[in-house]
Amino acid sequence: MQSKHAEVRIINTQTLSDDWYTLKKYTFALQRQNGEWQQQNREVYDRGNGATILLYNRQQRTVILTRQFRFPVYVNGHDGMLIEAAAGLLDNMDPENRIKAEAEEETGFRISHVEKVFEAYMSPGSVTEKLYFYIAEYQAADRTSAGGGIEAEGEDIEVLEMALDEALTAVESGLIVDAKTIMLLYHVALKRVL
Repeated sequence: MQSKHAEVRIINTQTLSDDWYTLKKYTFALQRQNGEWQQQNREVYDRGNGATILLYNRQQRTVILTRQFRFPVYVNGHDGMLIEAAAGLLDNMDPENRIKAEAEEETGFRISHVEKVFEAYMSPGSVTEKLYFYIAEYQAADRTSAGGGIEAEGEDIEVLEMALDEALTAVESGLIVDAKTIMLLYHVALKRVL
């Protein structure tokens, strides 16, 4: 199936917030499938693009995950401590180099070779962010620090090493509820990486 380009006319753009990231309200006209133009309004949150990575150890059949506090999930009824694959915004870097740096900052593992597995929009109805998904094999010797993130950025990250089967069970039980992490765990399982 080929990609189809939307016919859109942007009528008005209004910045609602430019504090942490940018929230804008757009008024636009979209050409419907029947050829008619329909005016719509949408609020769009732009935080930039990001990358995520699942580190795995083939011999031990383990993965490296992180646990950290996430305020948005806390105010949505979760306990706030989310188990996730390492991830971060690109911050004007190319995705591959950014995810290598992010993996080391968050997990303490220095990875030299990463494999890109796909790209995905995580919440395309309201957020512009596209994530680049990676996997990489790790060994105990790749650990250069305890990880934990950057304190000045508010990060206080716990590094978790879990058996792949334990992580998949944690998805099924609702312990792991982060979409990017679920996607990477299922990718590794489906493609029989481990």
